[in-house]
Amino acid sequence: MKKSSGGSGFGAEQATIGSARTAFLVAAVFLFLIPASGAGQWRNRYPQVSGYGHHVYLEGYELPLLSNGPIDPAPSPDGRVVAFSARGWIWLLDLDTGTARRLTTGPGMDSRPTWHPSGDRLAFVRDNDHDTRIVIADAASGVEIRTIDTPALDLDPAFSPDGNTLYYTSGQAGTLDVWALDLATGESTPVTSEFGIELKPQPLADGALLLLAKRGGDRVELRSRGGEPRVGEEPGNEALLGAGRVLLAGNIASMARPAVSPGGASIAVNWPTDDGWDLRVHDIAQPGASVLLTGGGLPLTPAWSPDGQWIYYSEADDREVMQLKRIRAAGGAVHDVEIRAWQWGHGTARLRIRTRLAPSGSTSGAIDAGSLAPARVSVLGPRGHPAVPDQGAAHFDGASGRVFFYSPGLIEVTVPAGDVTVSAVQGLATPEATATVTAAAGSITDATLELTPVWDARAAGWASGDHHFHLNYGGPYDLDPEDLVPKMEGEALDFATPLLANLHNRYEDQDLWGWEKADAPPFIRFGQEIRSHFLGHMGLLEIPEFHWPWVWGPGYEVYGTDDRTNAEVLDYAHRHGGLGYYVHPVSVPDPFAEGGGGGVPVELVADAVLGDVDALEIMCLWSSFEGTAALWHRFLNLGVTIAPSAGTDVMLNLYRTMAVGTTRVYVHTGDRLNWPVYLDGLRAGRSFVTNGPFLDFRVGPEPVGAGVRPGGVVPPGPSTWTLDLATATEVDTVDIIVNGRVVESHPAIASPGHRTLTGEIELPQGGWIAARARGGRTRWPSMDTSPYAHTAPIWIGARGSTDAAARQESAAELRDILAASIARLRIGYFGLEIPRLEAHFAAAMARLDSLAEAAPPGPHSRSHPH
Repeated sequence: MKKSSGGSGFGAEQATIGSARTAFLVAAVFLFLIPASGAGQWRNRYPQVSGYGHHVYLEGYELPLLSNGPIDPAPSPDGRVVAFSARGWIWLLDLDTGTARRLTTGPGMDSRPTWHPSGDRLAFVRDNDHDTRIVIADAASGVEIRTIDTPALDLDPAFSPDGNTLYYTSGQAGTLDVWALDLATGESTPVTSEFGIELKPQPLADGALLLLAKRGGDRVELRSRGGEPRVGEEPGNEALLGAGRVLLAGNIASMARPAVSPGGASIAVNWPTDDGWDLRVHDIAQPGASVLLTGGGLPLTPAWSPDGQWIYYSEADDREVMQLKRIRAAGGAVHDVEIRAWQWGHGTARLRIRTRLAPSGSTSGAIDAGSLAPARVSVLGPRGHPAVPDQGAAHFDGASGRVFFYSPGLIEVTVPAGDVTVSAVQGLATPEATATVTAAAGSITDATLELTPVWDARAAGWASGDHHFHLNYGGPYDLDPEDLVPKMEGEALDFATPLLANLHNRYEDQDLWGWEKADAPPFIRFGQEIRSHFLGHMGLLEIPEFHWPWVWGPGYEVYGTDDRTNAEVLDYAHRHGGLGYYVHPVSVPDPFAEGGGGGVPVELVADAVLGDVDALEIMCLWSSFEGTAALWHRFLNLGVTIAPSAGTDVMLNLYRTMAVGTTRVYVHTGDRLNWPVYLDGLRAGRSFVTNGPFLDFRVGPEPVGAGVRPGGVVPPGPSTWTLDLATATEVDTVDIIVNGRVVESHPAIASPGHRTLTGEIELPQGGWIAARARGGRTRWPSMDTSPYAHTAPIWIGARGSTDAAARQESAAELRDILAASIARLRIGYFGLEIPRLEAHFAAAMARLDSLAEAAPPGPHSRSHPH
């Protein structure tokens, strides 16, 4: 795919920040933008590493992956065998015969093998779905010799040239540092200790260490004994390495893994560029010049042959199957390394899985019951090891720790013979179906799972959408838009707007702009994410062309001092008939608690109270849905008609990612299903957002249940309400909310199913009413922290009407957050002249002052057309 902008710092020391002002800006942005962990927000599955703002990147970029083809090649010291990882086990490929022999067979997921210089043993990483450890095993039998298992992450083993020391990365001191294990004494000591993380240590004969460091940027470093200690390291600690040299530097080099040559004179490294990823060779003494071996693809995990003549690497093909390749270190053609036979060590079977839909438990009409149905599938072999199909990318659910893939309704998987457990769901509406079958060696074993939805969204007139995720974002696969279709079908997702976004100073996949699927569901169109990092991130839909710049403000080297508001971007969308909204907005569960305002994007309150924001991403995996909803309630209390939206913000070309549509919005479209009708309903707030519970909420008039849905208007005074509630898991509580306050709470559903709740209510003269479902245990099909759903408001009297007391209280609360935002703005821009930004924030403060007055204003409307 075409990549259109970027750069990397080949052959240069990491640029030192040239002024105190810039250094302060970087520190300020770091402090303001690292999200705090809050309820309703995914945090981490694996042990926490200090200094990482969000574990989604650490777990997505730095932890091993399970693939259906070979990855992590490691040629043996004699050059006759290549060890690699495939299907979560270590295999040994005989280069003469082309036969790959499975070395490990356990339930853990094994990866990143490295050879002892003797060739009689290997070390590798073992992943148990919530932690990693280092295993040293016999190369002939696979029998474990030693295990390094700290309470923290343990990664990337490498033996010293003399075989006496094992270097590895470990988080046992808080950050990911390099440690050295004396194989004779069993004593481990850290050799790095500064802030940030160090990965893939590779020792040289002279005692130096090559490693990949990530702290404020990504860089390949050569660290030597002696010299000046690094910042944060104690002088006099002889075990610690000195400052060393930076050989390469860049940003978000997510899949980069350098490899040092056998003689220690060169490195091979895969590195991102404007046009994809290059595989290059650099001289360690003079790293500025390099030789391009192959470019424009996505080469992964390079490794040298012991004679220094070849560089092995892995790369996924168009089917997302990893292929083993090699190229001469001097350059030339790329050679496929053929695997002629896979020797499993004992019998295998083919498991043929069918998934079918049963009639819905609540409504019927849209679901084609009994036919083969697309599904999300998980398979566990006899020892609990995950199994994956022969093609297509598998994924790892960071909530449950399960490996999953997608089936069109019929799929086959190779498994070790024995008892195999198959599980499947479709979207959020089907409780998990599970079957255990006995797969006999050499046979084809059938497993059929019937999926029974608790709610038929289409029959009820609802369509679902995910409006914030990324097709490609630094992962090991290069996906095409068509690759999204089976994922959406397996998740019963009708509409999707993947957002094109920057990876710091690279702007990838621009050639996808304008691609769409509009003929039939699932419907797909691309949008854009704008990252004025300091002010807040925004999504843009239905714009004719990209907004430029994509990025600006403190934290960026270019446009870092621009006096530019987010409101200008939102206005751009409105002028072109588009929709502008804030994404993953609030990172704390209560933005109105002391210090909670720091979890709100700097410009969000100003833009919202001035009527510039069309929608707010209430639900996102990486932000707090409770905190975002609390802020949204205050905006509604001002009469600002901001619609709710939802997006997962998942990166689909990662192995470790939740499913697209894990958090989603449902829009009521009736019996029509097309882009114009759906987008009109999304703008108007005829919707609810959810990660599992389904809410069909209506208010008055008689008869009960025939009332007005979200986005509509009801009169004040006595009324009735009806809520049709369904869930494929459970949900604890249903709340009826009026003007931000819970006026009624009811027990919800303790197990998969549906029920109808009704009630009577006295509505005030102005404001809004909505329904919310919350609480309970998370399990498949959900992948979020806890069940949650919230309807858009039903307005009382008129759209944008207000209750005077609620409006005054909310305006006062929002003034406090806006005042804190203004202080953060001034600190972030550190004395620069920013008259446009200051005028915008002053106008917002004046608006809040006027809204806090006693006289209620009329319904607030935006100045742009809808």
